[in-house]
Amino acid sequence: MNDHVYIIAEAGVNHNGDIERALALVDAAAEAGADAVKFQTFNPAALVTGSARQADYQIRNEGDSGSQLAMLQRLVLKPEDHRVLMDRCAARGIDFLSSPFDPASADFLINELKLPCIKLGSGELTNGPLLLQVARSGRELILSTGMATLDEIREALGVVAFGYLQQGEPPGRTGLLAALAHPEAPQLLQRRVTLLHCTTEYPCPLDQVNLRAMDTLAEAFGLPVGYSDHTLGIQVSVAAAARGATILEKHFTLDRSLPGPDHVASLEPDELAALVAAVREVSQALGSAEKTPAAVELKNAQVARKSLVAARDIAAGEPFSAANLTVKRPGHGRSPLDYWDLLGQPAARDYAADEVIE
Repeated sequence: MNDHVYIIAEAGVNHNGDIERALALVDAAAEAGADAVKFQTFNPAALVTGSARQADYQIRNEGDSGSQLAMLQRLVLKPEDHRVLMDRCAARGIDFLSSPFDPASADFLINELKLPCIKLGSGELTNGPLLLQVARSGRELILSTGMATLDEIREALGVVAFGYLQQGEPPGRTGLLAALAHPEAPQLLQRRVTLLHCTTEYPCPLDQVNLRAMDTLAEAFGLPVGYSDHTLGIQVSVAAAARGATILEKHFTLDRSLPGPDHVASLEPDELAALVAAVREVSQALGSAEKTPAAVELKNAQVARKSLVAARDIAAGEPFSAANLTVKRPGHGRSPLDYWDLLGQPAARDYAADEVIE
């Protein structure tokens, strides 16, 4: 049974547009023991209109920059930066991931960088054309589901199934949903798609996390499920691992006091290392679903369990009774569950007081 949780250290835009800081983030993620470090790939002008306002959390965490466009222009990684980061990841033994936010960025990650897996953020769940583009590439897909209803997730998976099936041009919304009924769709989705439960707020209040929704996603869609964590601290991520998350994603930064929209809700390197260590311990503890005595327990059973014992001297042929039977350790004799069966039965031999009944 493989209970290894794939931990994505989400660097995101916490490099603040500085390649040296981005490289330091790769190093920190590798040293913490994460499986992957993830960045974001976007062209600001292709991502937002000039009039798009910042989210409340962005204004709260960074201050009002005037517009999303102005903010994002300070947070871009250039194409050549991606290659430098990929080389550093390879050298440090950690996977490189990035989330595209526009068609050209997705094409770059898929066809130029040849990434085997694409992570799409919650904001792209309803972005049908981008979902279709990624699916048509045949790449594995990690899809966050923040802000989404089950119906919206089902529609997104319809687009993805349609793309994996290579069925030509989409016939519209109804036809996309029909792709889920194709006999090959469940297996394709099961092999290639992981859904991440997520609450899109930075930081996310604990009473808005709703980890039980992971169970709902798994039951509704029959796909591997993970969790993208925007809470403060590591506790909720550890709980998600214990609840069966196959992937965990967590923002991290070199310094929470740095300016930028995501630093405040991110872990610092020592906290990321603590998260990885705790999740690895939880994964090890999950073990098997089979309820049988563990190997380490067997030697303790005779010590901890009890047997039927003579409460006083018992002569051969004397009936066992409540007066001459009691229950004591050790547990290598007759089980106390046999007590009622023995009552009234004659003793096969003499027993001394405190002797275990055979």
